Amino acid sequence: WVIFRRLWHIPFVSGLAALLRKQVSNELVLGYLGEAQFYAWARARGNMIAAPFGAVKDVAILSALTGNGITLVMLIFAWPLLASGQLGMPTQKVFLSLGVVLLTSCVILLLRKKLFSLDRRELWFITGVHVARTVLFIVLSALLWHLVLGQVSLGLWLVLATLRMLVSRLPLLPNKDIVFAGIAVFLLGHDLEIAALMTLMAALALASNVVAGVVSGLAGLVESRRSR
Repeated sequence: WVIFRRLWHIPFVSGLAALLRKQVSNELVLGYLGEAQFYAWARARGNMIAAPFGAVKDVAILSALTGNGITLVMLIFAWPLLASGQLGMPTQKVFLSLGVVLLTSCVILLLRKKLFSLDRRELWFITGVHVARTVLFIVLSALLWHLVLGQVSLGLWLVLATLRMLVSRLPLLPNKDIVFAGIAVFLLGHDLEIAALMTLMAALALASNVVAGVVSGLAGLVESRRSR
């Protein structure tokens, strides 16, 4: 919302509702389907938003690029703990394979020319917002997990946060929180409290997305009736 408020000066209520629908579609249905829906919403408001495709494209690309970069950094920090075998789970090959995929995608995006439509100042602003959003999400998630299970080591939280970021990087995967909970239960099944916590977090995330989808859908219905 901060990004598109700066780029297009979108209205508070209708713009937030459209972005909530985008988030819900990406999380529960199919990755990047939300971008298509948001682009259609922006295009229908041609009197307010000029050339929406370039901005939606640039924001999506920078979101993927910054997310991949931060995930790689987290993977580097978590790797010594994974390689040491202290966690008692053979995940090094899985993390290494996903890390190669992320690194490849970052290189491809960095080497592409004439990819962006916005000017450099706006691109740096968008990147900064994405970095701040991702870091804040990781910190708050780790804090939430720590408040529930304070006896769990910081290293394990770093591994879980890295795993969550890796799952979130898969664009065609719906219900990412449910998938993440399943992977966490599979890898950390020896710790029933952690498995239960991951399942609880996934259920809460799913419920919150459903509520957000219903609220944003009702807001869009009210807006469409008013515009007739």
